[in-house]
Amino acid sequence: MKTIKNLILTFIGMISSRALIAQETAEIEMADRMMASGKIYVVVAVLLLIFLGIVLYLILLDRKIGKLERDTNNQG
Repeated sequence: MKTIKNLILTFIGMISSRALIAQETAEIEMADRMMASGKIYVVVAVLLLIFLGIVLYLILLDRKIGKLERDTNNQG
C-alpha cells in the first residue's frame, strides 16, 4: 500500500515538474499585448474591486453573526 502511494506521488511530481518546465519556455503574448495597450490596468482594477467587495461583505457578515451570537447568549 505504501509503495503504491509513493509511486502515485512520484508520478504526480514528475507530471507537475514537466508542466513547470513547459511554462518557462512559453511566452505570454496576451499579457504583453494587454500591457502595451494599457488594458492590464483595467483588469487589475476590476479584480481589485471584486476582491475588496468580497472582503467588505465578509467583514459585514462577521459583524452580523457576532451580533446575533451576543444576542443569543444574552437571552439564554
